[in-house]
Amino acid sequence: MKQILKPVTYILAAIYFLVDAVFMAVAKPIARWIARHFEFKRLRAWIRSLPPYPSLALFSVPVIILEPIKPVAAYLVATGQVVSGAAAFIGCELLKLVLVERLFHLTRDKLMRIPAFAWAYGKFTDVRAWLRATEAWRVIRALSRTAKDYVAWARARLVGGFSRLVTARD
Repeated sequence: MKQILKPVTYILAAIYFLVDAVFMAVAKPIARWIARHFEFKRLRAWIRSLPPYPSLALFSVPVIILEPIKPVAAYLVATGQVVSGAAAFIGCELLKLVLVERLFHLTRDKLMRIPAFAWAYGKFTDVRAWLRATEAWRVIRALSRTAKDYVAWARARLVGGFSRLVTARD
C-alpha cells in the first residue's frame, strides 16, 4: 500500500504546490495592491458587520458574477481565439481567487463560528499540514526553490547584460 500511495502523494504535492505557487504568487500581490490603492472602508465595515451565515453566503457573489466567463472563454478558444480565451479564463480565475481570499481574510473569525465550516476548515488544514510534512512536499519545494533561484539568477544576468549594452552605447 505504501508503494502505491508514495507516487500519488508526489503527484498531489506537485499539483497542490504548483497551483498554490502560481495563483497565490499572482493573487496576493494583486490583493495587496487593491487594498493599498482602493479605500473600501465602508464596504469593509459592512462585510465585517455581517453575521456568520450571511458572511458565508457572500462567498457566492464572486462565483455567481465570474463563473459565466468560463463558457465565454471556452467559446473564444473553440473559435480560434486561444489567447483571448486563455486570458479571459486566467483573468477571471485570478480575480475570483483574489476576491475570495480578501473575503476570507475579512470574515474568517465569523466563519469559524459556523460548526460545519470550522470542521471542514480544520480538515483542510490537517490535510495541508500532512501534505507539507511528506517527503514529496519537501522534494517539490526544493525543486521549486532551485527553479526560483535559477530564474532570479538568469534575470539578474539578463538585466546586467542589458545595462552593460546601454552603457557601452552611451
